[in-house]
Amino acid sequence: MDLDVLNMFVIAGGTLAIPILAFVASFLLWPSALIRIYYWYWRRALGMQVRYANYDDYQFCYSYRGRPGYRPSILMLHGFSAHKDMWLSIVKFLPKNLHLVCVDMPGHEGTTRSALDDYSISGQAKRIHQFVECIKLNRRPFHLVGTSMGGNVAGVYAAQYPEDICSLTLICPAGLPSTTDSKFIKQLRELQESDRIDRIPLIPSTPEEMADMLKLCSYVRFKVPQQILQGLVDVRIPHNDFYRKLFLEIADEKSRHSLHENMSKIKVPTQVIWGKQDQVLDVSGATVLASAIPDCHTYILENCGHSVVVERPRKTANLILEFLALLHSMDSNKKQA
Repeated sequence: MDLDVLNMFVIAGGTLAIPILAFVASFLLWPSALIRIYYWYWRRALGMQVRYANYDDYQFCYSYRGRPGYRPSILMLHGFSAHKDMWLSIVKFLPKNLHLVCVDMPGHEGTTRSALDDYSISGQAKRIHQFVECIKLNRRPFHLVGTSMGGNVAGVYAAQYPEDICSLTLICPAGLPSTTDSKFIKQLRELQESDRIDRIPLIPSTPEEMADMLKLCSYVRFKVPQQILQGLVDVRIPHNDFYRKLFLEIADEKSRHSLHENMSKIKVPTQVIWGKQDQVLDVSGATVLASAIPDCHTYILENCGHSVVVERPRKTANLILEFLALLHSMDSNKKQA
């Protein structure tokens, strides 16, 4: 073999080895950094841009794609201890010309965290309203989507600021009483009785606890490598004290049933999506909402747990698009009548 050709292969091999070794080192030594890079890359690939908005001295962090058009903008509110990037799995299946906004909820990720802030559900709804006004999202009524804690906030928002929104999607929302205790509620009761309420199953501090949380939240059993579990824990640990405070706030009497207390005030067309095997919030909540909201469309997903957004992203995206198309069609028929 020609020496120059041999040298070329050696150089090429060395060039390829550097990023491979860097990846392996990151995976083994800094898995949390790898997770952050993963979200950064995914946002970039999907065309989601990160921006900040300020209301007085309060800062909101959000990502967006597209511009307001003839179709309603969509605002998405994530769940407890998550962040705006949890919606990326759904964003992947939504049209690029839709105007999408995913915001970090109060105290989460890039949005201001203050010990003086009101983290009750009504307090969070007020903060989201401030965000909406900051970016002028309510120039035209928009479609609001919320999951879990974010679903509780979204429902209260729809009741308190009806002029802002044209329709609503609630995905396994919190804030409802249930006739059947979920596995998570039973675990909480056991922890309260044994005086170990600080060991909340949704706030893991070890890879093993993280694996247990994923099993609790998901019907689909994902095989997650130990290093990734460690990375997920490393990302969360600095925030766990805040998550405990927040959980006790939203589980308090003031917020525990906020959606239930406000659901009769929801007048916009509402879509409810729930995983049939939800072990965190019992699926019977869908029936509670359907009986109280006049124009309510309910979808129960088989073989799906609480993490609907992660387990069934394509199905969820399609359901939202079909719901919006139905409302557009109905609106057009009314105008023609």
